[in-house]
Order: sequence, then structure tokens, then C-alpha cells
Amino acid sequence: MPWVVAFLFGLLHGFGFAGALREIGLPETDVPMALLTFNLGVEAGQLVIVAVCLVVIGLLRRVAPQALRPATLVATYAIGITASYWFIDRLIA
Repeated sequence: MPWVVAFLFGLLHGFGFAGALREIGLPETDVPMALLTFNLGVEAGQLVIVAVCLVVIGLLRRVAPQALRPATLVATYAIGITASYWFIDRLIA
């Protein structure tokens, strides 16, 4: 069921982005290609980040297994703090 939530969130986000593209004056016929290429770029970037993280985790497991848990906690808190900052910033702005 989580995939349904992710799908609906992505769909809603895509509609918002398409509306923003129209507002800046992008011709109606160019919106689908702009959305496709933007999303492909985002997905490619996410795959690169995941690959780098997997390599770092693999190295930590081999070189310093005792550092894996603290590194995971630091990464988790960093992600949460960044997401919270962006959320609050968008609420205020």
C-alpha cells in the first residue's frame, strides 16, 4: 500500500510542477517533454546518490563495522533536519 501513497504524492507534485511550467510561459505542447526530462534527471540523480550510499555502507561494514550504527544515525538525523527545515521554510514563505 505505500506505493499508492508515493504514486499519489508524485502525481500531485507533478501537477503542481506542470502548473508552474505553464505560469512561466512554457508552451502547452512542451510541458509533457519538460516533465519527462525533469523527472528522468531527478530519478538519475537519486540512483547516483543511492549507489554512492551503498558503496559507503559497504566500505564501513568492511573497514569499521562499529562505525556503521553511528553513521546511520547521523545520516538519519541529517535527512530529518533538512526535510524539517525545507518544510517549515515553505510554510513560512
